[in-house]
Amino acid sequence: MNDVALKKFAALLATGISLILIAVKAVAWHLSDSVSLLSSLIDSLVDSFASFLNLIAIYHAAKPADLDHRFGHGKIEALSALGQSLFILGSSVFIFKEAVERFIHPQPLENSGFVIAATIISIILTAVLVFVQKRVIRKTNSLAIQADHAHYKTDLFINGGILAVIIGDQYLHIGFLDPFFGAIVGCYIAYASYKILKQSLAILMDRELSETERQKIGHIIRSHPKVHGYHLLRTRSSGTGEFIQCHLELSGSMSLTEAHIISHEVEQKIREAFPNADIILHQDPAHIIEDHRDGL
Repeated sequence: MNDVALKKFAALLATGISLILIAVKAVAWHLSDSVSLLSSLIDSLVDSFASFLNLIAIYHAAKPADLDHRFGHGKIEALSALGQSLFILGSSVFIFKEAVERFIHPQPLENSGFVIAATIISIILTAVLVFVQKRVIRKTNSLAIQADHAHYKTDLFINGGILAVIIGDQYLHIGFLDPFFGAIVGCYIAYASYKILKQSLAILMDRELSETERQKIGHIIRSHPKVHGYHLLRTRSSGTGEFIQCHLELSGSMSLTEAHIISHEVEQKIREAFPNADIILHQDPAHIIEDHRDGL
């Protein structure tokens, strides 16, 4: 499969599994009235909504550049992640509110056996999905899939905690574990939404690539024996790929054809390291000092 097909498969799988988890957890919560299970159910509702958004975003982001979108449609993935983060943040507030109310008015868990079965099913399905998503992320570096992956890793944490809550409530008679764990989950989901929000805003605001990646680009450029140096390196990510622009400093005595060949060779080396990058290299005579207003 190519990158787009992998991302579509991961999004479809996530949507399908999330719908199954919603059904299982809804029944288990109705029978148990557990605030921990409620937090898990809400998390699955968020996951389902987010996976559906991802599916739409990935299909749209795969469209090639056109006359109205010369840089492609890749940022739609960042917009999807931004929407997910805000939705997740709202759900964490609701979970925390339910946990506080249950602290004040504690209630025993009912039908714990069914809750355990539902939780084990959730753990197995979620673990399969997380494994698939991790492989897709390693191959595509998709922000939308990364955001979805963060949700489902949280789901694994939640489901594992629910098992501990049930054991504590039924066998150790520790009643406060249910709302206590629900509050922890609410805080954790809020933190996860903050991380996704920060990453999506970085892309939407055209933030530079990391310093490590910029140094890597600089090393590739300087490694060419006929390149004297470089300046005005500008980078950003669209969520599906990178945009890299730079001025190469070449000998002023070489022909335009030779300068073009050298620039093409440097571009190919950069593309080996950043296969999804859109690269623009400008050739400058090394002896001419240019005054750039931004000083970069």
